[in-house]
Amino acid sequence: MQEIAKLLNCSVHKIKYWMDNYGIKIRTISDAVYLKHNPNGDPFKIRKPKTMEEAVLYGLGVGLYWGEGTKSNTNSIRLGNTDPRLIKKFIQFLDKIYGIDFRKLKFGLQVFSDLPAIEARKFWEKELNISPKQFQKVVVTNSGKVGTYRKKNKTGVLTIYYNNRKLRDILCKEIESIS
Repeated sequence: MQEIAKLLNCSVHKIKYWMDNYGIKIRTISDAVYLKHNPNGDPFKIRKPKTMEEAVLYGLGVGLYWGEGTKSNTNSIRLGNTDPRLIKKFIQFLDKIYGIDFRKLKFGLQVFSDLPAIEARKFWEKELNISPKQFQKVVVTNSGKVGTYRKKNKTGVLTIYYNNRKLRDILCKEIESIS
């Protein structure tokens, strides 16, 4: 409404009056921002599983997000793990079931201070064919006393980020419908 008022050189109250008068529903700010950033519609396309293989991938992907995903962040899909095979399956799920653009994925990495961060990042870049531009800053956590963590992971914890509130809500509703 503010942008319309500015274009027409009038008050927001006048725009609201005419919208109410013609029964035009007012969007929330978050809906307006979402539409502004996605003028061509959603940057994903939901595909219902058509084969048994796709159904298994769908179940696996929803299960992985349910068990390993961060549901507290309301703006993005986030999943962290140390297993490259698990991460690859989740990326495959996002690609095949939700049609996301791999280039829009972002990745975070957490390593212990006794592990070379650059080596860990390069491992994940090579393993998942990730562009260095897709990585956020590597978080280094101080290691505890010697022996407190006998089998520390040598590649760190990788977190996938796909910033889309609408797709995150869809995925959470899928989990709710199962539970």
